[in-house]
Amino acid sequence: MNAIELKNVTFTYGKSMPGATPALDDVSIEVKSGGITGLIGHTGSGKSTLVQLLNGLLKPDSGTVLLDGIDIWAEPKKIREVRFKAGLVMQYPEYQLFAETVAEDIGFGPKNMGLNGAELDARVKEAARFSGIPEELLSKSPFDLSGGQKRRVALAGVIAMNPKILILDEPAAGLDPAGRRDILGGVKRFSRESGTTVLIVSHSMEDMAMYCDDIIVMAKAKILMHRPTAEVFSRAEELSAVGLDVPLITRVAAALQKEGVDIGLDVYTVDYAVEQILSLL
Repeated sequence: MNAIELKNVTFTYGKSMPGATPALDDVSIEVKSGGITGLIGHTGSGKSTLVQLLNGLLKPDSGTVLLDGIDIWAEPKKIREVRFKAGLVMQYPEYQLFAETVAEDIGFGPKNMGLNGAELDARVKEAARFSGIPEELLSKSPFDLSGGQKRRVALAGVIAMNPKILILDEPAAGLDPAGRRDILGGVKRFSRESGTTVLIVSHSMEDMAMYCDDIIVMAKAKILMHRPTAEVFSRAEELSAVGLDVPLITRVAAALQKEGVDIGLDVYTVDYAVEQILSLL
């Protein structure tokens, strides 16, 4: 079964205003259960609108949004339950921290789901583990933490709700390389161990190449392509035409090909490039 499915979805901001154009225009897409899917596109392509539709923060003007085969708007009064099922971590989520301790902040969502006592405590500790938060920090104030640690606390707060689908909007924005690896490595570990379907929005082609199994490319409020990661980045000309780039190592592979050293155009990680180069020696 597909974890996510959009059928002919259209959404327009201020649709009653003259000249309003769709942010999403008759979009249909399917994302299989499990694994990590990337979502890329230039600013204004419709990425943020799409993820807010998945979480029920926005309602489509037309079309259907399904999670695990169920129309999320079939029963509008239950839309709150959808937000537990599809956990959304917005960009710079650390600005939304508010509790006195890290543990209380992580446990806020599960507590609102009705968890308490030992079950709540276990859920908080497990989410902290996935997010790379040492147990000794759980009693600290989240406002005493570093920027990267705050980001991990915000992520843990969503993971603690045990969502079937985890949606991340630029989860590593503003972090240094080590911080990016910590956050995204934890997300990958969480997805693999729990079977949770993850959708990541990012402008970093290197992050997409490193962590995503497949990628959705958006342009002008539509889906341009949805393919395995290697295939997406092998279509550099199409990406360039809509203002997107490919990982640096993919550009290196293209330059090598022009010089007569063909390691393929589907090279999108340094490790794979090394394998291809060694195979030629």
